[in-house]
Amino acid sequence: VYPDGLALGDAILQHDTDQPLGTGFHVYRMPAGMKTRSHRHNGHEQFLILEGELIESDGTVFRAGDLVFYRDGTEHNSYTPNGCLLAVHIVGPEQPLE
Repeated sequence: VYPDGLALGDAILQHDTDQPLGTGFHVYRMPAGMKTRSHRHNGHEQFLILEGELIESDGTVFRAGDLVFYRDGTEHNSYTPNGCLLAVHIVGPEQPLE
């Protein structure tokens, strides 16, 4: 759920409990057909695709086993046709662009 209350059907298992939801280390599940909002990263983000497939706004396709690194300031959105599960570490909250 985004800070403005928009829910997309995603789920977060927060491991860094002293960090805001969706920052630090967490496991993130996206349901089939979900598209994230376009956003800018405030800090680096790294994620490992554990299950499924993720398609980035530039057309790059990531699959299970792919390790992805986005630098601070990166802008993008993601789509999953069949759902996916990610292990994520992100330094700070994302800034929506929409």
